[in-house]
Amino acid sequence: MAESRGGRRWLILVHQLPARPSNLRVRVWRRLQQVGAVVLRNSLYVLPSTEESREDFNWVREEIVASGGEVSVFDASTIDGYTDAELVQQFRTARNADYQALATEIRAAHSASGTHRRRRKPSALERDVRRFRERLATIKLRDHFASPARADAEQALAEIEAAGSPSNRTAPHTKLARRDYKRRTWVTRPRPGVDRMASAWLIQRFIAPDARFSFISPGATVGRGQVPFDMPDVEFGHHGAQCTFETLMQRFAVTDPAVMSVSHVVHDLDLKETRYAMPEGAAIGRIVDGLRAAYADDHELLQRGIVVVDALYRSFASDGNRRNGRRKRR
Repeated sequence: MAESRGGRRWLILVHQLPARPSNLRVRVWRRLQQVGAVVLRNSLYVLPSTEESREDFNWVREEIVASGGEVSVFDASTIDGYTDAELVQQFRTARNADYQALATEIRAAHSASGTHRRRRKPSALERDVRRFRERLATIKLRDHFASPARADAEQALAEIEAAGSPSNRTAPHTKLARRDYKRRTWVTRPRPGVDRMASAWLIQRFIAPDARFSFISPGATVGRGQVPFDMPDVEFGHHGAQCTFETLMQRFAVTDPAVMSVSHVVHDLDLKETRYAMPEGAAIGRIVDGLRAAYADDHELLQRGIVVVDALYRSFASDGNRRNGRRKRR
């Protein structure tokens, strides 16, 4: 974000709308809400000064001008009557309300799905989860200053996804104690791909920090103290429509929202699906392909993959993380 003299810079939009068409005022208000602008007074709308914000305001300006209205967009380092801290708090307050409303709705749906689980079709819950995921993504796009309530909404979504995912219903449901997997060697097939890279990262990060990894051929005898993963017919492998990473999450009760986001990327890449259609998926897939081409040694390949997955997780976990690229126009 551009700054001046140690402070923030702001984009300000001021408009004057014609009397007709009569619905123009509502349309413009909705557009400004979609981009996350805060209204201060006298139709004065504010966004943090970024290229993305400038594009959003230009989009709104085009619509106003095309309808016969007048609009000005200008850059400012200060806004009379407001400190930077007060403006930032207004943005956070607006998004907090959005996140809190979403978290409340998700938890109500989660509770209802548990009460009426036998009567409700799995597809209905899946539609709810997809709708909640899309709403959360939309709020994130206009969350310019990492509102504190975001984490609660992400946690609520992670909980209902973990409980209601069709893949989780096909997996074993007994939760395992992490202490039972200390000082173990986890073995898998040679030439790890995205699921094995991500699973190894999950094991070291959330299950067994002292885990060691080795490679064996499918069908080979698993030694004492070894734990096989992502191999045919093993406990920590694919179950139904669930990849190994998701199985590990479910068996060890990992519900971190950022891990859930990683699982969506891994699921689609590993199973060649577009269920979650995460924008990061294509880039991660390319990186994994590049790593497999660059490293002949499986141990080095796995370690490089773990670094990539850790970076992906950290980006999701960061409070300031926002999706790159242009905001989808609605």
